[in-house]
Amino acid sequence: LCVLSPGSPYQPAVEALESHPEKKFYNVSKLGGAKYGNDSLPYSIRVLFESSVRHCDGFLVKEKDAMNILDWKTKQNHVEVPFCPARVVLQDFTGIPAMVDFAAMREAVRNAGGDPAKVNPACPTDLTVDHSLQIDFSKCAIQNTPNPGGGEQKPLARLSPLKAQPRKLPPCRGHSGCRGSCGAGELGRGSGPFSAQIENTPILCPFHLQPVPEPETVLKNQEMEFGRNRERLQFFKWSSKVFENISIIPPETGMAHQVNLEYLSRVVFDVQDFLHPDSVVGTDSHTTMVNGLGILGWGVGGIEAEAVMLGMPLMLTLPEVVGCELTGTVSPFATSIDIVLSITKHLRQADVAGKFVEFFGSGVSQLSVADRTTIANMCPEYGAILSFFPVDNVTLKHLKHAGFDKAKLEVTEAYLKAVKLLRNDESSSRDPEYSQVVQVSLSSIIPCVSGPKRSQDRVAVNNMKSDFQACLNEKSGVKGFQIAAEKQNDIVPVQYEGNEYKLSHGCVVIAAVISCTNNCNPSVMLAAGLLAKKAVEAGLVVKPYIRTSLSPGSGMVTHYLSSSGVLPYLSKLGFEVVGYGCSTCVGNTAPLPEAIRNAIKQGDIIACGVLSGTKNFEGRLCDCVRANYLASPPLVVAYAIAGTVRINFDTEPLGTGFNGKSIYLRDIWPTRQELHTVEEECVISSMFKELKEKMEKGNKRWNLLEAPESSLFPWDLKSTYIRCPSFFDKLAREAVSPHTVENAHVLLFLGDSVTTDHISPAGSIARSSAAAKYLTSKGLTPREFNSYGARRGNDAVMTRGTFANIKLLNKFIGKPAPKTIHFPSGQTLDVFEAAELYQKEGIPVIILAGKKYGLGSSRDWAAKGPFLLGVKAVLAESYEKVHRSQLIGIGIAPLQFLPGENPSTLGLTGREQFSILFPPELSPRMTLDIKTSTGKVFSMIALFENNTEITLYKNGGSLNFVARRFL
Repeated sequence: LCVLSPGSPYQPAVEALESHPEKKFYNVSKLGGAKYGNDSLPYSIRVLFESSVRHCDGFLVKEKDAMNILDWKTKQNHVEVPFCPARVVLQDFTGIPAMVDFAAMREAVRNAGGDPAKVNPACPTDLTVDHSLQIDFSKCAIQNTPNPGGGEQKPLARLSPLKAQPRKLPPCRGHSGCRGSCGAGELGRGSGPFSAQIENTPILCPFHLQPVPEPETVLKNQEMEFGRNRERLQFFKWSSKVFENISIIPPETGMAHQVNLEYLSRVVFDVQDFLHPDSVVGTDSHTTMVNGLGILGWGVGGIEAEAVMLGMPLMLTLPEVVGCELTGTVSPFATSIDIVLSITKHLRQADVAGKFVEFFGSGVSQLSVADRTTIANMCPEYGAILSFFPVDNVTLKHLKHAGFDKAKLEVTEAYLKAVKLLRNDESSSRDPEYSQVVQVSLSSIIPCVSGPKRSQDRVAVNNMKSDFQACLNEKSGVKGFQIAAEKQNDIVPVQYEGNEYKLSHGCVVIAAVISCTNNCNPSVMLAAGLLAKKAVEAGLVVKPYIRTSLSPGSGMVTHYLSSSGVLPYLSKLGFEVVGYGCSTCVGNTAPLPEAIRNAIKQGDIIACGVLSGTKNFEGRLCDCVRANYLASPPLVVAYAIAGTVRINFDTEPLGTGFNGKSIYLRDIWPTRQELHTVEEECVISSMFKELKEKMEKGNKRWNLLEAPESSLFPWDLKSTYIRCPSFFDKLAREAVSPHTVENAHVLLFLGDSVTTDHISPAGSIARSSAAAKYLTSKGLTPREFNSYGARRGNDAVMTRGTFANIKLLNKFIGKPAPKTIHFPSGQTLDVFEAAELYQKEGIPVIILAGKKYGLGSSRDWAAKGPFLLGVKAVLAESYEKVHRSQLIGIGIAPLQFLPGENPSTLGLTGREQFSILFPPELSPRMTLDIKTSTGKVFSMIALFENNTEITLYKNGGSLNFVARRFL
């Protein structure tokens, strides 16, 4: 698609940007008149409108489409509109078939007399190779494994291939002083290898925090990845060399959604000095994260993404837009995780499935970009298509730390203001009008902990003291401990390291800061560090008998805790890094000091553990610790300082600081502004710098990987991963009118709710399947079959895998099985084998189905597979909307029974032969006559919704349509 569509009726709307006259753009704010100019249109709909204006060509995108979008208030849910995203993001599983199709298209264009070099993606595309890694080697670093007998224990480490015998971990490479796994001993505060200065690097020895070149597990798994996937990687390397408009992100760089968020996002595109909003569709469910940056985007299936790459628009029903108004002020003690989960809960209850969500209100500016992208990433949890945060000052500050230079930021801000896509809280302009408004008061979000025995039992922090008292009173059960009233205030004195301490019910004896799952957000780990810093500076300490630990989820966490300067303060309070792996959550806690254990048992004390993990079952952390609470990392540090959970943070001090001053939690709790500043300056800048270096340098294996130089891919006939598909075998320069389908047999007679997984399974390849027989004939053993997902670049495997799901219920067979009947011979065969016989005999085939054919996630081979089996049409009662369009996009006619009719009411057995009478000229939703070999005639609706779909069908699908454009 051109940036400026030739002959667009909106050309007069192109203007120069006032502050940068060399930059041009469509001034849609003027073009839209009052409906756009008075700010009533939701920001997300404004992006759709700008795209339709810029791509209006009178064919794929019509002037009427743009006007429908502008008239969103009355047209929502009633019309379909085209959307042309600015770019596409693929991961390698879905990217391989798309790139194979482009390679095959080059071949077809060459064979038809055209120039193959002209065949390139029409839309900028980034393909991240991040789905190839498998864990063949693992390292389990377990500190102080459970030891009911007591006594000193030493860390255990192993590095071994899966299912192989463990072997001893060698010393860190390049560090002769490293003692490997044998000499770490018990980890105490202020001594041992963990007290050494931690260098500013994310790659550390898990036992000693000494920098190493790369962990052995990483190196070994990378070697296996490149060996196993060499064919696919060489094909990607060739693609990166010969295709314009595509960028391949090599293995070991990062996950697709993170690379998209941290490197690929433009916010505003600048193409040859022409500006337009960034927008994206991706074959990854996490694509919605970019909405937190003010970039409209969502996840799609492989065939939709490929259509956009080919220059085709996505068709979507003009959606409702739910406004989520954030008001009030966030509680000082509420963390980012509290906010994200609370907003997610509200949206889940609001029924926003299939709708756009857009955030507005005074509370939005209190959310960092990390908070926003996390909320946007939770879309699958509440069912929205996307959750959009318009660009504002918070976004612009983030972009500065993300590496945008001053000139780019100035152009970005000026353009967004010109087209009214920059949200301004301080502006007097009114909020957009929404389909409905969901209000969320940030003031109502209060910090909680979970416990004392189950993670689902949430307790507000300000109710913690009274709730624990209630647990002492309750009968033994899911919460209660049944402690007699006269014993609830018992105190047990204990001597430890020469000092006397007093233990009572609610005393904290284990405090573990763990960065995993829901606590991997940088802000909560930084909050713990900043709180520790303020606590140490105020003179607060943690009692030495409390087992404290810090277990980062990755070296990157250690990296930003170190670079922000808070790691020494955590260490000072006893929160030393103990390693990288599951520890306290799974019960791998160092034994409590014997004196403490004896005192707890002697006094029958309900001692407590507090951790920022995910598991808190009774006795899990330690057999003598009966109450365990899950809390955010900063609250773990706070309770460790207090030494008890029987505290009201609002009215009682954590402890006494310098000069005998009482220090309250509010005195040392970091503000959100402090967190945002440190997060942007220490975490974001560091992450973006590292990723940029990775992108620019690539990696050694990728750089050394050899790939062909030719403009046409040299197909290896022996390859079982990459094969030239047959979509273009009959490509001619001119499209032909659809022929009548004569005397077609029914390949399958299916019922209701046939899913895309029934049609094209993505899992493992069964040993008895047609695909397995093919791979065996190529000399592969079952162990080498891999999965259908990994072999999406081989049409021979994928065609044989079509309808190979063992749960497929074909009415001809009467039981679940991937089988059908070849009627001319009467044989019961695999679906592929029957289809192959029909094709050899020159007999077309169709599919009979019930309601909701093509239900489930979008899957490109659920349309491509039936096409290559020779299916000419599907006759169903109804279709899943996306799959219907995919069938047209590949060249299969979707026909729908008239209301009240179905195969049963029409008396169809499926054993008849069917003739479908196509007229010379088709029109949207026209009625076609169907004749059977038994003499029955009935009518069906051809589900072509517009002339564009008819054109695609006449061309044999979008692949052939685009190939002819290149000719």
